[in-house]
Amino acid sequence: MPCRIPGSTFQCHQRTSGYPFLAITTTPPRRWSSAGATPQSQTTLLGKYADDRRYLVPHPSNNITPHIASLVGRDLHLRRSHPIGIIRSKIQEYFSSLSDETGTDYQIFDAEDPIVTTQQCFDDLLIPSDHPGRAPSDTYYVTDATLLRTHTSAHQSQHLRSGADAFLCSGDVYRRDEIDATHYPAFHQMEGVKLMDPGSMNGAHGMRGDEWLKSPECRRVESDLKATLEGLMDHLFGPSTQKRWNEDYFPFTQPSFELEINHNDEWMEVLGCGVIHEQVLSLSGRSDRRGWAFGLGLERLAMILFKIPDIRLFWTEDLRFHSQFEEGKIVEFQPYSKFPPVFKDVTFWTSKNGNEPNGKEFVENDFFDLARSVGGDLVESVELIDAFTHPKTRRSSRCYRISYRSMDRSLTNDEIDELQFKLRDECPSLGCELR
Repeated sequence: MPCRIPGSTFQCHQRTSGYPFLAITTTPPRRWSSAGATPQSQTTLLGKYADDRRYLVPHPSNNITPHIASLVGRDLHLRRSHPIGIIRSKIQEYFSSLSDETGTDYQIFDAEDPIVTTQQCFDDLLIPSDHPGRAPSDTYYVTDATLLRTHTSAHQSQHLRSGADAFLCSGDVYRRDEIDATHYPAFHQMEGVKLMDPGSMNGAHGMRGDEWLKSPECRRVESDLKATLEGLMDHLFGPSTQKRWNEDYFPFTQPSFELEINHNDEWMEVLGCGVIHEQVLSLSGRSDRRGWAFGLGLERLAMILFKIPDIRLFWTEDLRFHSQFEEGKIVEFQPYSKFPPVFKDVTFWTSKNGNEPNGKEFVENDFFDLARSVGGDLVESVELIDAFTHPKTRRSSRCYRISYRSMDRSLTNDEIDELQFKLRDECPSLGCELR
């Protein structure tokens, strides 16, 4: 089942590597202590992976579109005056402050290659081979063994293998998904991991399965995890923030939890977390240790804290957006325009019996990806407004309403008609027949 917290790193797995990277080159990740980061060192990393040729490769499994390739390397999380960069910095600031209190120093990883292997993204995290998150309808593949990471958890095993005991890992991630104001095929996440001091886990030596889960040491890891993340919420939203914990399921943590906060009288999920599964630690060469991990979505937090209504705004280069934000400060976003939408409908027949004109079964995420590829960021939302099954032929009919809206200017019917005709022309390639 798709047990993903919206916008979070943790998922099991909806929309998210193996053998080597073939001819794809890789660059070692940058590491520093958060106290040593400088504006200059971050600026030099912008655009580091912005090279379409790395992603648009002639491989039969490649399903990355030019639109997606153009987003890689934008590194919004490294821009100090961008809302995503401001949230990242504030989270790193909190964890840096824990050093004196707990003696834990968190290493910072935020400039890693977005191309990972299926082993990193799935196998090392115990995500089953038949999980829907591995399907091309959910994930952008470079080759059959490499992909654009779908969560920053994909880097967890490599850092554990390298000997890191506590770290934060942030970056851009990519998933094929629906289209609306809170979903975008590229967004940013942060993963956090801490291995407990071995001395505090002595009593758990050799424990496995239920014996470990019922042990006081496991409860100690859980308590440390929850206290740390509750402190993070206080740091971001204020010490009076109401919080509540719910049990959850992720393949790579056990037990697993989600954290909700009450913001403006509404309970909302903000992150997923848990005690690292003992098998994950074993696969990473750290079977002698115990620890916890969490994952969160930076856009989700930024939209709440800055009151940004549309996720596409994070990607705009309009100065009217960027001039509102300053490094280290959280301010309410002031809308600078609201241009009218242009609505267009498209209706087609689909079937699940292989009788489509080209024999291909229709997958809804493929249609969303096609709409985004044709219309780019002018596509505000795609909504299924009508669906029925013909009583005799058993074929399914779907009607989608596409809302086109620019955040910078008024759109004309002529330019949108051109996009809509192009979209219609491409629809049969998805296994559907226009009506």
